[in-house]
Amino acid sequence: MALDLFPLAGMVFDDNAAAADRGRVVSVSMFVAVLCLCMVVGHLLEESRWTNESITSIVIGCIVGTIILVASKGKNSHIVRFDQELFFMYLLPPIIFNAGFQVKKKQFFHNFLTILLFGVVGIFISFVIISAGSWKLFPKIGFTGLSIQEYLALGAIFSSTDTVCTLQVLHQDETPRLYSLVFGEGVVNDATSIVLFNTIQKLDVSKLEGWAVLHVFGDFLYLFFTSTILGIAIGLLTSYALRALYFGRHSTDREIALMVLMAYLSYMMAELSQLSGILTVFFCGIVMSHYAWHNVTENSRITTRHIFATMSFIAETFIFLYVGMDALDIEKWKAMKTSLKTCFGIYGVIIFLVLLGRAAFVFPLSILSNYISSHSETSLITLRHQVVIWWAGLMRGAVSIALAFSQFAHSGVTWDPVYATMITSTMVVVLFSTLVFGFLTKPLINVVLPHHVHHGSDQQPKTDDITLSLIPPEDSAESGLQQARRSLSRLLARPVHTIHAYWRKFDDKYMRPVFGGPT
Repeated sequence: MALDLFPLAGMVFDDNAAAADRGRVVSVSMFVAVLCLCMVVGHLLEESRWTNESITSIVIGCIVGTIILVASKGKNSHIVRFDQELFFMYLLPPIIFNAGFQVKKKQFFHNFLTILLFGVVGIFISFVIISAGSWKLFPKIGFTGLSIQEYLALGAIFSSTDTVCTLQVLHQDETPRLYSLVFGEGVVNDATSIVLFNTIQKLDVSKLEGWAVLHVFGDFLYLFFTSTILGIAIGLLTSYALRALYFGRHSTDREIALMVLMAYLSYMMAELSQLSGILTVFFCGIVMSHYAWHNVTENSRITTRHIFATMSFIAETFIFLYVGMDALDIEKWKAMKTSLKTCFGIYGVIIFLVLLGRAAFVFPLSILSNYISSHSETSLITLRHQVVIWWAGLMRGAVSIALAFSQFAHSGVTWDPVYATMITSTMVVVLFSTLVFGFLTKPLINVVLPHHVHHGSDQQPKTDDITLSLIPPEDSAESGLQQARRSLSRLLARPVHTIHAYWRKFDDKYMRPVFGGPT
């Protein structure tokens, strides 16, 4: 009798496994169908004054989540469950790589010092304000239960911005400098937030002293620079291989595949080395677009640009769609024991601290950037541009949600009432900031930057003019000491432009002959 049970058990197991597999196929098919719907609706609303792709995806996600919630009689609201590994390993890399690959490098590096001020120094200012503010204000509205480390993690979570809404409104050709600042700060901001969050996870709060703070900052600098160097190294290796082996003479498929795989490999190597995959893949994208892209055939150049942009677009739509559906996750709301009054207090405190933390560094650091930049009027960040930069960083997005799940949930699920409150609070803040601030972005920019006119402050000197004015000719009669003095005085007067000019000379003479590039 016992022997007959084993085949029966095996049949039941096979039936359960087949049902589970069928359920996964149905879920994936439904999600792909909804993704297609997002793209169609986004296309139809392209000219809308009030909406954009990210808002459209979130709203559709909320509608689909409501339908699923009603159909399942209040048991479920999403087609797939959030997984940090899915986000960090498969969705984030194509978005960040495409950002580096498509960036206008001349504008980005002309404004690199200001971007670092906003994306690194500004993050630490915002982090301190949000962490200290929540630590002081949460108990006053009746919410307790978080440790010091969790308050610090909260500062990193809500310091991460999402500038997609603003970038969809700004035009790179009409306001190049403003676009470069918003775009560059957004990428560096995400990388800095994740590096800071990972550093906090390793922090022993019981031994937190003055030296420990310096140790945290030292770890951050180590991760920042080593991740950047790894990305540059892999980008150069790919460029050299494409130039030396010339895959295009036999098959364009191989050279495209090599670029895609090496880009993903850079991210994975950084994660395996416990570095910042975002920084690594971003700078790998910059290096590949500067060197490797010019070593492939014309057809491959067109194809790679479209492939990377398409992968990034699908990943972004996937993330925003899921955010909309997960907002109605009944399990998290049931696990939460916090009163409605306290919940609204938490939402208000977080949004207030986000606004304050953003203003605390954008306006002072803009003044500092204007002071240390060239004293010509064309290099200043005007007050109008400062308002747009401040507004662009008010929205919170997928990185904040992913970090909140990493801190307060396990495999997308939590039964701790305090942790459930923090996850739902993160969802509410992300939805509020994206929908409300996102809806107001287009009207605000139309008021602050009417017709997106070319303002004088948004013009950059031509690179050739900079180079000719800063680098003495080879046959100059000046002595070496005189040339050195003149170079030093120009470096002190216009550091960014001077460094860029000397880099162009070094790049043309030493780098491009080895790694390729535009002729």
